[in-house]
Amino acid sequence: MAQRKILLKSGTLWTSVKERTEHALQCGALLSIPTDFEFVEQDGVLFLVRILSNLNRKKAAKEKQDKQTATSGKDFNPFLPYEEDLFVADISDTHVCILNKFNVVDYHLLIITRAFEEQESLLTLSDFAALWACLADFDGLAFYNGGKIAGASQRHKHLQLVPLPLAPSGSQIPIEPLLTSAQFHDSIATIPGLPFVHAFVRLDRNWVESPLIAAEALLECYHTLLSAVGLDAVAENKQSGAYNLLATREWMLIVPRSQEHFQSISINSLGFAGALLVRNESEMQLLKNQGPMTILRNVAVSK
Repeated sequence: MAQRKILLKSGTLWTSVKERTEHALQCGALLSIPTDFEFVEQDGVLFLVRILSNLNRKKAAKEKQDKQTATSGKDFNPFLPYEEDLFVADISDTHVCILNKFNVVDYHLLIITRAFEEQESLLTLSDFAALWACLADFDGLAFYNGGKIAGASQRHKHLQLVPLPLAPSGSQIPIEPLLTSAQFHDSIATIPGLPFVHAFVRLDRNWVESPLIAAEALLECYHTLLSAVGLDAVAENKQSGAYNLLATREWMLIVPRSQEHFQSISINSLGFAGALLVRNESEMQLLKNQGPMTILRNVAVSK
């Protein structure tokens, strides 16, 4: 059932994000991971590749989580309850917005369900209403890692939102130059420059003005995309395979996944936007040797 009330007051999210980020940094709740970056070109795309400078914070937190899991016998869930110092805003009766604790990108937001839902369950009207309420205030790239194979690190359902542009120079999103060549069959398109199974749809920018109304149209687009790539819903609202979903105010892209890693390099939705992350110089060299588009083709599904 569609969520009938948006709690987020229009025009307040971006201010809240900046204020809460400052607070979370000051109190130590937000543990940003520093990176350097460079561009790597392949097949007409100038890929943004970040290299981590220091993983110690995240490694220590992971060890703490593993210890808690071993002690309690239950998987640690950082979203239930979430850290109050990371809270940004109430979005709806079903969703809240918090800061990503280990952010690589500034102002990286997580839109999480208040009650536990599996990350491998299908997105709902409430998910899209909450996401579009955020996009109305926050012009960014939204994404969803549909399952562990798609790069999801937590089982509790969470959509993600990062501000645009992704890089300080070039396109707002590295793959955008390819999108202009989209080849449509009815409302669904494929992008000739993407050498793997995917589906693409254009959205109405005005939808952000009425997220509750837009949610129904967005949900329909989402199911059409799933069907176009052979990921039709299965019983009990569970996805039939792993996928990455990316969306802006103007378009939505889905990419089915075959594996999480290319050798040691983990790929999530941002990789298919043209923004990749490597942990060290050896992974950077591997990425350059293979080519970022080649890596994406390997972790996606071959045409």
